[in-house]
Amino acid sequence: MNKRTRRWLALGLLVAAPLGAEIRSLTILHTNDLHARLTPLENQQGGFAYVATAIEREREHCTDCILLNAGDLVQGTPVSTIYHGLPVFEIANLFHFDAATLGNHEFDYGWPQVRKFMQVANYPVVSANMVGADGKLFTAQPYVILKVNGLRVAVIGAMTDDLINLTTPESMGEWHAAPVFAAVRKYAAEVRDRSDLIVLLAHITGEEETRFLNDAPEIPVLVTGHLHTGLKHAVTRDGRILVRVKSYGEELGRLELKVDTEKKAPVSWTWKLIPVDAKTLPPDAEIAAQVEHWENAVKERVDQPLALAKRSFTRPQVRDLMERAMRDQTGADFAFVNLGGVRDTLPAGQLLVRNIWNIMPFDNQVVFGKFKGRDLPLVVVGERHVEPDREYTLAVTDFTAANQGAKEQLQSKGLVFPGNGGLLRDLLVDWFRKKKVIE
Repeated sequence: MNKRTRRWLALGLLVAAPLGAEIRSLTILHTNDLHARLTPLENQQGGFAYVATAIEREREHCTDCILLNAGDLVQGTPVSTIYHGLPVFEIANLFHFDAATLGNHEFDYGWPQVRKFMQVANYPVVSANMVGADGKLFTAQPYVILKVNGLRVAVIGAMTDDLINLTTPESMGEWHAAPVFAAVRKYAAEVRDRSDLIVLLAHITGEEETRFLNDAPEIPVLVTGHLHTGLKHAVTRDGRILVRVKSYGEELGRLELKVDTEKKAPVSWTWKLIPVDAKTLPPDAEIAAQVEHWENAVKERVDQPLALAKRSFTRPQVRDLMERAMRDQTGADFAFVNLGGVRDTLPAGQLLVRNIWNIMPFDNQVVFGKFKGRDLPLVVVGERHVEPDREYTLAVTDFTAANQGAKEQLQSKGLVFPGNGGLLRDLLVDWFRKKKVIE
């Protein structure tokens, strides 16, 4: 398209706009679920220094860009686990986010630590529905109004209603997620007259995404995280747009909008995915130095040879290994790990202690109890035959024990697990070391 054609198209948009309205451009760069993956993955995608370079390249010559993060910045690697996430927030400041919201894993280290994250962050962290028993907001504000290219962009933060099943009471204290749909719509109504566009920046489930698209017409743009799977194409409904990228920094999203300031909605848009390829992108020098510093701080502890894997293992296969380890190490008849608790795959070849930290970054304890066959959850028994009156030992994590009825969990109630087998990560390290070869 030549310059003259572009000029006439721009004039056409202005002519088509209602009297008193303007058509202005806005570009939203966005990430989600980075999960402290400071270095590239096994497939050489991602890594904070390479994410930064991708951001810098997209920002170059961009006068209407904002950068948003949809939660779960921490939890997933030894640096985050050992130092409770703070170095990750310090490094992420160098991305220069314009706004972010919280993910459920920000609370893995306890709510007081989340307060520290927000103090360290040099950008606003917003959430409309994280509240205390008295209804007081956990964050300083439910939304922020960003001014860019003559537009007032209201970014409302939100947390999934499912937070209760993704955390423990000890980590949350009095704080909880109020119903997300009602809270967001309340603040959308409040900010409408003071903004030209409302953007929902949310850490929510697929079902919640669909509800907002279907039933919240006042929110034309949704930038989300939590599911880890990126969208191949933006999802649209009656002119509203939903975008989400892959987890672990494998992709950066770029949503380009033309916004009608009278309608407070996009009149056109394009969305593209920018791969973060560590094989072709140069690393950002400042972030690379910070990553090297913190990786060196944990290297001696986690980069020790552990076992040899004869093949690679998918996440469901890693879960099977973890359950085998729990049975072997505790003498249990059955063991259960929810698939969401398995945070990485295992590569073929030499495994390091780091690999165990990556598949199990949580400080979960192994707990076990004895139950009659009739009382064992079906998800545990599977196709195995059990005698109704015989007593069996079941080993799970303390997280599972505390969230028995939640999705992907035991689908049971009231099972008591008095035995404690110690930290699951330590148990796994011991088991892999004894095995020496994993087939």
